This record gives sequence, structure tokens and C-alpha cells, in this order.
Amino acid sequence: MAKKKAVKKIKKTVRKAKKSTPKKSAKKGKAKPKTGKPTAPGLAPEKQIKGGVFLGEVEDFFSHVGVIALTLKKPLAVGDTIRVKGHTTDITQRVESLQIDRQTVQTAAAKDGVGIKIIDRARKGDAVYKV
Repeated sequence: MAKKKAVKKIKKTVRKAKKSTPKKSAKKGKAKPKTGKPTAPGLAPEKQIKGGVFLGEVEDFFSHVGVIALTLKKPLAVGDTIRVKGHTTDITQRVESLQIDRQTVQTAAAKDGVGIKIIDRARKGDAVYKV
């Protein structure tokens, strides 16, 4: 008889221990609702900067001449200050050379495909701002 009582006590304590341990949520992996300021289309929030006008994303970088290629979303001119911002890139400089189809120009309108000479390495997908 004593054995049966001891076994019942052990089973009872095991059941209590199982009940007291917190269960894992079944909602694992559910995305949190986004809050805050709306972002530019297709642009991660960490790539946005305050006080800058988004010009576009780097489509290509030509290392042998140090030029980025992009399609402008807003107009740009020689002498404007730009900022190239990415995961490992953060360059701020004045536009010294601006080209459209390998022809040097002083200004470029929105939707123009341009090449801009920069002082350091940039990567595809880096955001370009007019500061």
C-alpha cells in the first residue's frame, strides 16, 4: 500500500510541474504590425535619411573609373551635394562630373539615366540622396 501512495504522490507532483511551466506560444513567426513614418517605395527604413531628397538607387558601379550609374527620380545638377548611403557605404560629396550616355552635361532631369563620378566604392542597391 505504501508503494501505491508514493507513486501517486510522484505522479501528482510531475503533473503540477508540467502545468506550472510556461507553454511556448503557437504564434511564433508572426510579423509585428509596422508603425511609424511611411518609407519610399522599395527602400528599407534604415536607408532613409532626414533632410535629403531621394534621387534613386545605385544600379551599377564601375570600379575602374569610379562611377555609379542610376536612374534619377528628381533633377540633379553639377555642384549639388549628394550622399550615397548603404549597408557599408556612406559617402557625401559634391557632384563634379555628371554624364548621360557618355556625354558630359551640367543638369539632368528626372527619369534620366546618369553616371556620377564618386570618390569611393559604392554597391548596387545603395541609396543616393541630394542633400
